[in-house]
Amino acid sequence: MNIILITACPSGMATTFLAAKRLEQAAQRQGWSVHVEMHGEIAPLQAATADQIANADLIVVAADHVPAPERFEGKRLFQAPIASALPDPSGFLAQAKREAPIYSAPAAPATSVSNASSSAGCKKIVAVTACPTGVAHTFMAAEALSGAGKAMGHAIRVETQGSVGAQDKLTEEEIAQADVVLLACDIDVDPSRFAGKRIYRTSTGNALKKPRPTIEAALENAALENSGSANTASDTKSVKEKGVYKHLLTGVSFMLPMVVAGGLLIALSFVFGIEAFEQEGTLAAALMQIGGGTAFALMIPVLAGYIAYSIADRPGIAPGMIGGMLASNIGSGFIGGILAGFLAGYVALAVTRYVKLPSSVESLKPILIIPLVASLVTGLTMIYVIGEPVAALLNALTSFLESMGSTNAVLLGILLGAMMCFDLGGPVNKAAYTFGVGLLASETYGPMAAIMAAGMVPAIGMGIASFVARNKFSAPEREAGKASFVLGLCFISEGAIPFAAKDPLRVIPACIAGGALTGALSMLVGAKLMAPHGGIFVLLIPNAITPALLYLGAIIAGSLVTGLGYAFIKRGAAQVAVAT
Repeated sequence: MNIILITACPSGMATTFLAAKRLEQAAQRQGWSVHVEMHGEIAPLQAATADQIANADLIVVAADHVPAPERFEGKRLFQAPIASALPDPSGFLAQAKREAPIYSAPAAPATSVSNASSSAGCKKIVAVTACPTGVAHTFMAAEALSGAGKAMGHAIRVETQGSVGAQDKLTEEEIAQADVVLLACDIDVDPSRFAGKRIYRTSTGNALKKPRPTIEAALENAALENSGSANTASDTKSVKEKGVYKHLLTGVSFMLPMVVAGGLLIALSFVFGIEAFEQEGTLAAALMQIGGGTAFALMIPVLAGYIAYSIADRPGIAPGMIGGMLASNIGSGFIGGILAGFLAGYVALAVTRYVKLPSSVESLKPILIIPLVASLVTGLTMIYVIGEPVAALLNALTSFLESMGSTNAVLLGILLGAMMCFDLGGPVNKAAYTFGVGLLASETYGPMAAIMAAGMVPAIGMGIASFVARNKFSAPEREAGKASFVLGLCFISEGAIPFAAKDPLRVIPACIAGGALTGALSMLVGAKLMAPHGGIFVLLIPNAITPALLYLGAIIAGSLVTGLGYAFIKRGAAQVAVAT
């Protein structure tokens, strides 16, 4: 007997692969010839050929939708949700063989000139995903979009702008043939290569949690963007559309490598002794010079420069970095850097838009006029207006954080821990994270320690819950729990998102409780963290976290509160799925 197995889950991840393998093995045990078509990101799609379909005795679809249904017209086809195939794959196949009817593809909707009607057919979609850290949201959103697009019958290609640069990069040919460009980005990405295409912009969070509605909205609402050079690209960008938050996250994303590299290099210098760097000519002194003297010195200029870049494109980089360096020299720290970045960006944007020059000298604007005027305005404002008051404010904040008693420290830890778990990578989470990263420039390491510890709790907690209360979790949930646990160890709290999407009223409070406890304990024991990322693996670097054992205890305590708490309040085994 020849059969074609098709599997697809909403997120396009583990369940797709697991169901395909279990069904394939069950079919082979019965001596059937099997072709497997998986719609997901774990394995490449191997679509059934016309000959294979013609020779097939049975089509088995473990998915919510039949992908490209017109190809199965007149064949015996059995369709059921993918969750029903996992508990008993042999029984599932037996039911399919017994009950499969002759399939009739649904009639195509009436033609219409509207975008909504035209989007019903197969469309070619290209997408880009990018989040500030370039880790979890970037890749999970890409997988969700790919899975949803294929399940809807569209041809979709997703490029990820991750922490290691662009992966699965879109070709010029793919972009030229695309009907729609979907930019699911929380940071600024260069749209110039998509000039002349219909573009739809959204966040990685929307793409991850609601991939199907996001694709439908892109097909319906994508708008044409005019071509333009890099020098005038800012004219076509909507500042209101991108928002202040996105500009800030763009700056933070470019600053992070400086912070991580600098913090770890400083920690490595401490391996030779806490005061070993004071001896000139030693390796410890060299490491401190690279990390503390150079990498950390570039933090504020890079932050300000790329905030300005997000606002005004390339003409904003020079005045932004100049303003950031002035903020650093004056002592106004990350707060001054943020203000300098926004000031430089909006001044550069204003000059670009409103300063009209004769056509003969217009070409000089981006390389002469904008850098000169924006740098002058930003610099003078930082020196004479903003710098000193902000420096005083930052010094007061730093002094307060360093001298606060245990009660205030615990309260701050509770606040930061709760914020990290409130929306699992959303705006509140990123606000707390940005606060901690910024304080590293002022050599204040306690809040960052509490923030990373609390951010690990949700994903680890979901892994613990899926193990402790196995009877309350379905097989796909238990697999998701294993992945969530590993992601949590890496400080990727987004591993808990599939659970939160399905059961937010129980998952979110459980995560907040555990995160608040961990944040409070971290601040109480005086934990200090040199690097703003890396999770549990930063413990492998001596002196990167102090005190290491108490810090680890805080993470364990919060994770147990979240995991055991959710295991207790969770109601039965209902499959976790990303909303579509």
